[in-house]
Amino acid sequence: MTGPADILRTAARRHPDRTALVTATRTLTYRELDAAAAAVAGGLRDRGIAPGDVVTLYAPNRWEWLAAYHGALRAGAVVNPANALLTAEELGYVTQDCRAAAVITTSALRERVTGVALVVDLDNGADAVPFADLLEAAPREPVDVDGPCTIAYTSGTTGHPKGAVQSHYGVLVNCALTATMHARREDDVVVTALPLPHVYGNVAVHSTFCAGGTVVLRERFSPGDVFAAIEEHRATIFEGVPAMYAMLLADPALARADLSSLTRSTVGGQTIAVTTMRAWQERSGAPLLQVWGMTELSGHATTHSPHAPEVLGSIGVAYPGVQIRVADLDDPARDVPDGVRGELLVRGPVVMLGYHDRPEATAETMDADGWLRTGDLGYRDPTGHLFVVDRKKDLIITGGYNVYPAEIERVLAGHPAVAMVAAGPVPDAVRGELACAYVVLRPGETATADELIAFTTPHLAPYKRPRLVRFVDRLPATPSGKIKRRELAGL
Repeated sequence: MTGPADILRTAARRHPDRTALVTATRTLTYRELDAAAAAVAGGLRDRGIAPGDVVTLYAPNRWEWLAAYHGALRAGAVVNPANALLTAEELGYVTQDCRAAAVITTSALRERVTGVALVVDLDNGADAVPFADLLEAAPREPVDVDGPCTIAYTSGTTGHPKGAVQSHYGVLVNCALTATMHARREDDVVVTALPLPHVYGNVAVHSTFCAGGTVVLRERFSPGDVFAAIEEHRATIFEGVPAMYAMLLADPALARADLSSLTRSTVGGQTIAVTTMRAWQERSGAPLLQVWGMTELSGHATTHSPHAPEVLGSIGVAYPGVQIRVADLDDPARDVPDGVRGELLVRGPVVMLGYHDRPEATAETMDADGWLRTGDLGYRDPTGHLFVVDRKKDLIITGGYNVYPAEIERVLAGHPAVAMVAAGPVPDAVRGELACAYVVLRPGETATADELIAFTTPHLAPYKRPRLVRFVDRLPATPSGKIKRRELAGL
């Protein structure tokens, strides 16, 4: 196996007694975390999980999540990391689509899991296999597999998510290159509250493990908790999305926070204002390194080095071995000159293998030469730095989470009072963007904004729900009837 499972095994051999992970409930050395993963692998195999089976991880940030992640990979399984905010309906679609053989979850989330043969409860509750039983199993050596590593679901323009199939090598390379580009070392201490199912959260942890450093993992983000963790553990790196930095800078506790141990921070998941970057750098005294990537890239494809000249506002330069083109919008086979806007296309080992069981969607996104169409519009400057200026796809990015309008539209279209609906982003000072639903009501029907938002609650994760509803008489459309989402903001 040459993949992310090798990261933990290698670190355990090199630094067995060094602290790998600190959580609110437990601190583990590399040896202890590696042993837990080996036992989980044995426990899964004992319960019938075979190489190639899909294991869904549906839980918030905690040490058991990482033990389960590495245990599943060692058992030869394909990991399906599911956001813990998904509703029962959303989770059911994902587990059915990827044909999950097992779900590892918590007691609080257990009732949302249906239709899966094996359910493991991290809290050792009833009506499921206790996670403690897996930890008592005989350890297993890693299974040598050549198949996919991960099926990570990203929102889909059709209203249903698509599973991006990531390779073992692609995930490994992404983590290793991030460690290299960010100059991570064995004495680094990283504080992160990024969700582990997200590629950014996964890379934040495993690029640190590549270097033999320590991860201080928080279950959820809270400015006061982050300040306390940085000070207590003398953290050298903090990783977050733009909304987190906005909240940190606005929190009253910032005035007394000790950030002197930070040597760098990272930001990704969404574009960030240069003024916010400068404010954080001035207060922390350390560079803020922007990263750019997506689920289809197994993580990142560009970033900055702390040893390179500062270029605020840029997403950085391409990772070694990763090719990035700025393609003409009318003729993707042709590159545009420096300074001219085009679509960013990526090719290299970090690119996904394709969408799970979606050959048509894969063909639309990847060409025969392996170039991935990202949907992001940007340009390259003469120094090789890349800038993202807009999105070709109708994506809403709120607090670092990706939301496609079609998901909101699919749900609200089912409300009896709604005749037509379209969704789009509106600016927000903290979260970057909020999802807004533009609704045309049926003749004679009435509904309130609160009623429509509440209607989405059983169907959409909290971050996907519209925060605003605007009632309109009509929606802007093309002659063929397609909604012109770019014109929604003017309604």
